[in-house]
Amino acid sequence: IEVAGQGAERIIARLRGFPEIRTLNTTNGRWDLVAEIEADSLPAFDESLRRIRQVEGITATETSILLSARK
Repeated sequence: IEVAGQGAERIIARLRGFPEIRTLNTTNGRWDLVAEIEADSLPAFDESLRRIRQVEGITATETSILLSARK
């Protein structure tokens, strides 16, 4: 998630209200935040992304779907 200007703290507070966001991390580089989302279906996942992208101050997102965990 890319955040406009210095609005990260406000956006973090807003995103913490999204029950489907399991983890929310700050990062360095191109992206400001990384969110792990859990959804029951692809339509529910799509709706979550739509709602996240509508948060004022979020300027861009990139999505990766985790297919399996390797240990």
